[in-house]
Amino acid sequence: MNKSETIRQFVDASETRGTLWKDLVEIFREIVEHRELLLQMTLRDLLLRYKQTVMGFGWAIFMPVLNMLIFSFLFTRVVPLDTGVPYPLFAYCGLLPWNFLASSLKFSAVSLNANISLVTKIYFPREIIPISLVFVCLVDFAVASSVLVALMFYYKASVSWSLLFLPVVLLVQIALTTGLSLLIAMGNLFYRDIKYLFEVVLAVGMFVTPVVYPLDRIHGKLKTLMVLNPMAPIIEAYRSVLLRGTLPDPGPFLLSVFVSILILVGGWVIFHRAEFKFAENI
Repeated sequence: MNKSETIRQFVDASETRGTLWKDLVEIFREIVEHRELLLQMTLRDLLLRYKQTVMGFGWAIFMPVLNMLIFSFLFTRVVPLDTGVPYPLFAYCGLLPWNFLASSLKFSAVSLNANISLVTKIYFPREIIPISLVFVCLVDFAVASSVLVALMFYYKASVSWSLLFLPVVLLVQIALTTGLSLLIAMGNLFYRDIKYLFEVVLAVGMFVTPVVYPLDRIHGKLKTLMVLNPMAPIIEAYRSVLLRGTLPDPGPFLLSVFVSILILVGGWVIFHRAEFKFAENI
């Protein structure tokens, strides 16, 4: 490689970094300017979700509780599983964050297609649509957390200083969930079969993530591969700070932090750059 080629590559790399930085600044500026719209769309989606339903916010609790009961019966009566804590508490602590992720991705996948008039006729940052649905699912997560608190009281689970680390774990999951939601919403707009493939991935993903079984029961290369799944260290981190009274394992958790930030930044920038093509693909 001669000197001129080296200089050209350096200039191209510098321009790419500069463009990425400009995109990030533009994204942040637009979100700040349209923060009221984000709030209003979140409230609208929240009201529409439970409009004319008998149970209302009870639906946010129903699915994780039902799954907890099913898996508790399976892993305490049929195939007993030692988790170190009462199994219903263990299972619900994994199902709660998993349902937050799954619900966010499920609703975000069809969010752009379901708001055709907004996407094609009104100018605003289109990422507000899937992000508002992530916030709605975050409200569901908060409501469903009341059951976890009740279970901790019932089983007399001790609370320690590690609980202070809980907001960090939640922020990492929000970053991962938001990034994936943006990518899936955009992907389903361009390729309509994404939502069907995504449903299969979610169904399988629950069982390759330690949602209802402890990660330490897996050994060897399989465990190494599972740790590469960013949701695995996140769910383990919830259990560490809530049930075990310890901080999460720093190695896997920091890897999950890095991957989550990468997915958030990368997904948001890709979404932002593809916005001008949305109208022609609806």
